[in-house]
Amino acid sequence: MATASKRDYYEVLGVARTASDDDIKKAFRRLARQYHPDVNKSKDAEAQFKEINEAYEVLSDPQKRQMYDQFGHDGPRMGAGAGFDSFGFGGFNDIFQTFFGGQAAGRRGPQRGTDLRYNLTLTFEEAVFGIDKELDIPRAETCGACQGSGAEPGTSPSRCPSCNGTGEIRRVQQSIFGQFVNVVMCERCQGEGRVITTPCQTCRGGGRVRVTKRVSLKVPAGVDTGSQIRLTGEGEAGPRGGPNGNLYVSITVRKHAFFERDGQDILYKLPINFAQAALGDEVEVPTIDGKVMLKIPAGTQGGKVFRLKDKGVPNVRGGGRGDQHVFVNVVTPTELSAKERELFEQLRSVSKKAPLPGDREKSGGIFDKVKGAFGVGE
Repeated sequence: MATASKRDYYEVLGVARTASDDDIKKAFRRLARQYHPDVNKSKDAEAQFKEINEAYEVLSDPQKRQMYDQFGHDGPRMGAGAGFDSFGFGGFNDIFQTFFGGQAAGRRGPQRGTDLRYNLTLTFEEAVFGIDKELDIPRAETCGACQGSGAEPGTSPSRCPSCNGTGEIRRVQQSIFGQFVNVVMCERCQGEGRVITTPCQTCRGGGRVRVTKRVSLKVPAGVDTGSQIRLTGEGEAGPRGGPNGNLYVSITVRKHAFFERDGQDILYKLPINFAQAALGDEVEVPTIDGKVMLKIPAGTQGGKVFRLKDKGVPNVRGGGRGDQHVFVNVVTPTELSAKERELFEQLRSVSKKAPLPGDREKSGGIFDKVKGAFGVGE
């Protein structure tokens, strides 16, 4: 497998897995300055430079970094809609700024829109079974009046006089490494090579307008706090008529009144009284699917766990459900009626002490007394 020989990206940049975005950026710039092929003439400098850039491309992107932390080197490929480019534009732009003190020329024409994030809170049941939601998302969309050009309908942008339509300004600079041609984006036209003389009245020359878009979301069964759902193309429209970015929906699940979740399993504490524990009983237990009957054997101790198969959370990727684990909690009464006190006094008179571990207690007589006292089995 090709990725088996790859070094850990955090190791490549020399940062901890908990490093902040700023720490990662500082480490990248320091290493890029050290290994840039124009500066470092060693044979392996170019390979090391590419490895450093590849690590930065992943760890500087929150989505790619999350996928990498979960799935390793295959993660960014799984999360990228059109594949993973190990030598992308973001890193190159940072390198250009590091060495030449300027900006790489902007890409003229349509650009991809910004990704958006939406925080969605679900109930415990909605997360377990899944649900369809309608989300109102504020975002930028391409102006319908000018079709994203920014110019008033019936007019056209003119050539930028500062860069003569190239979108770039070139300057010759001297440095310790020799003479360089510094190419920067034209500030007047922002790299487009043209300027708008008559801005669109609807979008005021921006080419986009702010709207609130209603988006349908299908939440799959089994999601949990920290899950993230990507809606491709539901982010902001790109500048100059570019494609939309993506919408990332981050899930938070509210705590349940009495259920707890452990992965695909559901945990429930079942309170029973002393008589039920000693003599056994059949009790009603709530589950996420509704109530079921559970048989409590005689002599059940506090902390005993019963498993209700397939009463847990569905696997979000399919393939069955978890179980519900019922933890028995024998409740000691704190207040007794006169009748209850009398019955417990009778019980204490025939049960002088609790049996030690390993003792063979002949307790049939005690159970008979409790049955008679509490009317069990009548």
